[in-house]
Amino acid sequence: MWAWIAIYAALGAAGTWLARAYALHRRMIDEPGERRSHSVATPRGGGIAIVAALLIATVAVGVRFPSHAPLAAAFGLGLVLIAGIGWIDDHRPLSPWLRLGVHAAAAALLGVAVGTIHGEAWLGLATFALAIGLTNVWNFMDGINGLAASQAALVALALAWLGGPVWSWLALALAAACLGFLPFNFPRARIFMGDVGSGAIGYAAAGLAALAASGLGSRSALLLWPLAAFMVDAGLTLLSRVRRGERWWTPHTQHAYQAWARRIGHTRVTLAYGAFTLLAVVSLRYVTEVRTGFILGMGAAWYMSGAFFWWLIRQAEPRDRD
Repeated sequence: MWAWIAIYAALGAAGTWLARAYALHRRMIDEPGERRSHSVATPRGGGIAIVAALLIATVAVGVRFPSHAPLAAAFGLGLVLIAGIGWIDDHRPLSPWLRLGVHAAAAALLGVAVGTIHGEAWLGLATFALAIGLTNVWNFMDGINGLAASQAALVALALAWLGGPVWSWLALALAAACLGFLPFNFPRARIFMGDVGSGAIGYAAAGLAALAASGLGSRSALLLWPLAAFMVDAGLTLLSRVRRGERWWTPHTQHAYQAWARRIGHTRVTLAYGAFTLLAVVSLRYVTEVRTGFILGMGAAWYMSGAFFWWLIRQAEPRDRD
């Protein structure tokens, strides 16, 4: 196991170094602006390293476990679609509706594969919804140093524990690749993940959660606990923008993590979000064998606590920013 982790951490680090050199050569630079949370021009596209490492791991899992190769193939093809449209968008901006269409196609591909192979229509529909949702949630939440990668690593660790003897290897590869990327992005960002990484990581987290759910049955709600920090911030911020009649699909800096970062800095916010998610991951150890009703109740309470913290952070902001 440790050799596996070391390999994918090394791939993540080496790939990020190469991606940074490429981004500087191609002038793929995110400039500061009022709709961004950084103040220094920074190259983007470093997430391609995480995607490449995860694709290698997907092939390795498919070869090592031939009976699971069709699911691994569907997962890998969807990952290529998500990362591919993000990579193009990192080079030249695309229509958000075109990107959403590709996201939906990748999510549908994975949903059909999961539902068909496991013979559970509800699982296929849940996979589709989660995949298209988390793909965009991770994109929305990738706005300050280290946040998206650190949250992905923590979520992947939880999925490695709950994913069973096959998919846990893929989750460990995701966690390791994110850890290899992090030194380039936190606490000081020398490269950003870019759409190629943020969307693909969200899709990967959704796919691994769906695959883990097939073995958890009625305890599948546990998989939502480590996602609370991102789900609450992205969901409530989106709802507040829709309620105000804003163009919710356009870039903005209204998320709670962005408002908080303006006051206390990127590093403290990333660590605070990490502590919140780490507590959820650790809590899973003590509730895996309890009744479903207790799991649902505790999960609802955890999301409500996240919503309360979101409200506190937003209340402290002097005024909303577009």
